[in-house]
Amino acid sequence: MEGFIIAAVIILLIGFIIANVKIVPQSKAFVIERLGAYSATWQTGLHFKIPLIERVAKTVSLKEQVVDFPPQPVITKDNVTMQIDTVVFFQITDPKLFAYGVENPISAIENLSATTLRNIIGEMELDHTLTSRDTINAKIRGILDDATDPWGIKVNRVELKNILPPREIQDAMEKQMKAERERREAILRAEGEKASKVLVAEGQKESQILYAEGEKTAAILHAEAVKEAKIREAEGEAQAILSIQKAQSEGIKLINEAKPSNGVIALKSLESLEKVADGQATKIIIPSEIQGVAGLAASVKELMSKE
Repeated sequence: MEGFIIAAVIILLIGFIIANVKIVPQSKAFVIERLGAYSATWQTGLHFKIPLIERVAKTVSLKEQVVDFPPQPVITKDNVTMQIDTVVFFQITDPKLFAYGVENPISAIENLSATTLRNIIGEMELDHTLTSRDTINAKIRGILDDATDPWGIKVNRVELKNILPPREIQDAMEKQMKAERERREAILRAEGEKASKVLVAEGQKESQILYAEGEKTAAILHAEAVKEAKIREAEGEAQAILSIQKAQSEGIKLINEAKPSNGVIALKSLESLEKVADGQATKIIIPSEIQGVAGLAASVKELMSKE
């Protein structure tokens, strides 16, 4: 019986020790209270809790957390009511402040983000709101980060998930976008037609330039051909004249070499005179030298007839 009691005591002691040994896992932190007051913050590792004196008041996750808040009604500067829902990315940096700073941190962040969003959107018009997501995100993140710092919370990012204008505004925006697309299409079509006409005109201009250049080239070639023909004709005539002059020179040379008598010269002169008289002239002036030769020829003819 005594051994049984000892064994039970040992088992209870072991159980008591195990119950007061705490292992803090990675990315977790334990907030410890001693006699109802904050005592310490346990980080990752093995820790021993004093029985009946200390207790784990709060277990805090140190991972980055994401909270998707439901859509909030906001009114723009130009009195358009929209529904905007936000997504907040935050991380707990001080477990003690998180445990004792605010009663319900998530609800506090939600309300703070809603009021901040209304204040920012209330200073902007609809068109500016739809095109300024990054600006709105940065402003909300900065305000939330400053406000949650006493709570041990670091706000890393804030994103506007959806911006939903009223249905009639959406219809008007769709019509506006359709009109804008049709306008751009008309502009592109007009620019295409203009470019086509310009290309056609440039093609015609280029064709006319090439045709004119062709005509000019043909005229130049024709002029050069005519010039070449005239040059060759002139060269032919000059060659013919040179040939005649050369023949006459050769004839004179042969006559000089033959040493003709005065009678032969007289007969040749008469033959030349006959050719001269064969024309249409009514009066012929005969040089005195030829007249003498003619008289000599007549005397020779008379002597030959008397014989």
